[in-house]
Amino acid sequence: MIAEELINHMIPPLKVTDDAHKAIVWMEEFRCLHLPVIDDGKLLGFISEEIILETNDIERTLADFDMVGKQCSVALDSHFYDILKVAGDNKLQIVAVLNEEQQYVGVITVQDIMISFAQTASVQMPGGILVLSMDLIDYSLAEISRYIEENNAKVISSIMIEDPMDKGKIKLTLKINQEELTRIVATLERFGYRVIGRYHEVQQDTGEKDKIDMLLRYLDI
Repeated sequence: MIAEELINHMIPPLKVTDDAHKAIVWMEEFRCLHLPVIDDGKLLGFISEEIILETNDIERTLADFDMVGKQCSVALDSHFYDILKVAGDNKLQIVAVLNEEQQYVGVITVQDIMISFAQTASVQMPGGILVLSMDLIDYSLAEISRYIEENNAKVISSIMIEDPMDKGKIKLTLKINQEELTRIVATLERFGYRVIGRYHEVQQDTGEKDKIDMLLRYLDI
């Protein structure tokens, strides 16, 4: 998935000549904490209700406000991992998309990304989830995959994050195309890997919220 495919066309940009009252009304209407502000097709940044209320003047035009997220943008061909990184770096739940001429094209919300990712094969395929903890220097997905494949299973998705509680260590989350994980866990532990979490997925008809909750647990964020 790339940025061009994830643009939310329902969320419009504000113009620099719009007033703060319009911005607040639109944020309520589109249920956004931030909205992009553009001037002649150029992204100026994002405005929020908090920024506006600090001035106690909703009649002012948006040109008079200091905005946030001026660098919170990606190119049309940016991968969704890069989009999430930009959102995280800027501490925003919304990212602007710019074309090659740096003209504003649209926005992507983090929620849109999560919903789209929840529909991918790696998430939808039945299986189990393992979470491993290890030193970064010991990380080898090829080796771990080999041990798993020796148990007639395959890794269909993996996500690695730094362990915030232990510098130098990582948490590796693996989606495996097998729901019974006992033999796999035993093999990994025999070769010195520390398994700190295991989840058996129950396949059922869930709503969007349940899918997002499952995905966030899978991503461990």
